[in-house]
Amino acid sequence: MTDTSPDIRTKIVTIDIAEGLNVIFGMSHFIKTVEDLYEVLATSSMSLKFGIAFCEASQKRLVRTDGNDSELIDLATKAARDVGCGHSFFVYLRDGFPINVLNQVKMVPEVVRIFCATANPLQVIVAETNQGRGVLGVVDGQTPAGVEGDEDEKERIEFLRKIGYKR
Repeated sequence: MTDTSPDIRTKIVTIDIAEGLNVIFGMSHFIKTVEDLYEVLATSSMSLKFGIAFCEASQKRLVRTDGNDSELIDLATKAARDVGCGHSFFVYLRDGFPINVLNQVKMVPEVVRIFCATANPLQVIVAETNQGRGVLGVVDGQTPAGVEGDEDEKERIEFLRKIGYKR
């Protein structure tokens, strides 16, 4: 018999992202996610440091972890435990950026959604029912303060060239 009670509770979980780190938060569907994400990240750059945590949604329901940096593994594990949504995963990155690995992460067969890739303040909006928890959405950064003007556009263009993303 299915529980059809309408009880739903929402919760906002703040994710800690220290200066110099980036986070990829997504949803997957299989325990093999941890190994496949490890392979993608490890082969993307020899200098990339990362930690992965994946919330198993059935069987033992463990937070599965991997990575090449114990501090980042611990941060990813804490975020995964705090959010506690089945099949969600966190990847913490140092010495690299999501833009450098995001397409490869999306191509992992188990990955079904990327909620965000950010270094901004991050909140995850979680719904909890009698069955478990699910992600309703994310709040990535802050509300816009205005619209880009000519000087802002010039600064953006110069910045992208300065860091090597444009010529």
